[in-house]
Amino acid sequence: MLRDEALKGKTIVVTGGGSGLGKAMTKYFLELGANVAITSRNFEKLQNTAKELEEESGGKCLPVQCDVREYHQVEAMRDAVIAHFGKVDVLLNNAAGNFISPTERLSHRAFDVIIDIVLKGTKNCILAFGKHWIDSKQTNTNVLNIVTTYSWTGSGYVVPSAAAKAGVLAMTRSLAVEWAKYGMRFNAIAPGPFPTKGAWDRLMPGNLQEKFDMAKKVPLQRVGDHQELANLAAYLVSDFSAYINGEVVTIDGGEWLMGAGEFNMLSEIPESLWDELEKMIRAKKNK
Repeated sequence: MLRDEALKGKTIVVTGGGSGLGKAMTKYFLELGANVAITSRNFEKLQNTAKELEEESGGKCLPVQCDVREYHQVEAMRDAVIAHFGKVDVLLNNAAGNFISPTERLSHRAFDVIIDIVLKGTKNCILAFGKHWIDSKQTNTNVLNIVTTYSWTGSGYVVPSAAAKAGVLAMTRSLAVEWAKYGMRFNAIAPGPFPTKGAWDRLMPGNLQEKFDMAKKVPLQRVGDHQELANLAAYLVSDFSAYINGEVVTIDGGEWLMGAGEFNMLSEIPESLWDELEKMIRAKKNK
């Protein structure tokens, strides 16, 4: 979508960049000339992804292990990226966790897992990088947060994610105003269904993906292509979008307009099937 070298000279940190949508966005950033650091807890996956993307793009991709739930790890990750590339211009908060379940079946710990990754993890990264940018007087910096279309509507059966993403969206809009004076921009992307192998197998195990065809909920009658999300992300982290601040851009083919709450259709699942689904989800987690 953008011209060659549109991101040349920029260093971008992508949390959750080892696979899925994070990997797709990272690949396009590299193709456009950016240096990119990818982070997650799984260092082996990060290393493999970084090597693969460097070979495909010819760019520089740095893998850095980091659990975004731990502030000291986020600070260490930030410092490692700066030591390697000299600076960071863009933070893309993509790390997330989610699972489907009736809320009454969730333990308080299960709820905390999602809140800690999505809301606390985003907060940790924003504070670590934002304070550094303020202290170093670095300007023309940019934070892009990945939220969801149910950030403003809520959705049954993914309540921890809905609550956490709503918090991230509020933080995006709040800091877009408060920290603009420091030369920072804050925006968000709200994707609809962009299936990825790992995340969607956990969200929709067994034959659920066939039973609930997400494409049927989209007016365009299809799910999103990863490159389409990467196109939008690249624009929002580039200087071409320099006057966009505090905005959330929906990219869902019109899905949320057809019916708010991406997982509300799960009301059709009988109680007995939830038991089976829970067993399948637990079995996948223990592999």
